[in-house]
Amino acid sequence: MISSKIRAIYVTLVIAVGLAVIICGIFFTRKKQNGRHCRRWCRFFYPFTGLKLEKIGEFDTSASLVIINHQSLSDIICLESFHPSNICWVAKKELGDIPFYGYALKGPEMILIDREDKKGLALLLKQAKEKLDEGRPLVIFPEGTRSKGGEKFLPFKPGAKLLAEKFNLKIQPIVLVNTRKIYNTKPLESPKNTARMVLLDAFEPEIGSDWYAHLESHMQDVYLRHYHELNS
Repeated sequence: MISSKIRAIYVTLVIAVGLAVIICGIFFTRKKQNGRHCRRWCRFFYPFTGLKLEKIGEFDTSASLVIINHQSLSDIICLESFHPSNICWVAKKELGDIPFYGYALKGPEMILIDREDKKGLALLLKQAKEKLDEGRPLVIFPEGTRSKGGEKFLPFKPGAKLLAEKFNLKIQPIVLVNTRKIYNTKPLESPKNTARMVLLDAFEPEIGSDWYAHLESHMQDVYLRHYHELNS
């Protein structure tokens, strides 16, 4: 049986080569739906690595905000592979500053926010409106950073709630399970070969209610159920 370390090294090589190809494609096609066709090449990640992604539920293309938990670099690959729309990620500015990799965010004109800048909130709202007007669903990690991939989410930050209520957005929650276990960078390992993406029903939040806290609790419950199924 292939070891976790060897598989992780191979997965890293596949990501590096695949990212280079996708970035080249984005450069030449970015004026056509922000290189969306080339970004969908992420789906080749799974057959090339032998890893599996189980998909439960369906994407709701009427939703304009996707709220998704975060564990691994492979989370981005999941959504870029299969979401049918020209999605726009809301990410940290530092990611866009990384040599080479940063172009995968800047080329398709994702939203990059400097958390240390006091004007960051105003810039987020301005850019979010621009992307929504272009028909691009926003995708945000409410935890703000990667969790450890265990049984607990990190606490949800208020950014997703702010966007949803400011622009009256319809939300589709998505729960990712075991994405950190199929590919982790610290330490470099790949102890499992199967992850799961659970697409929950889209909804329109009731402004003034505790919908965001209820959403966090609901996503956590769904996550735990599927986590135990995959890791029993």
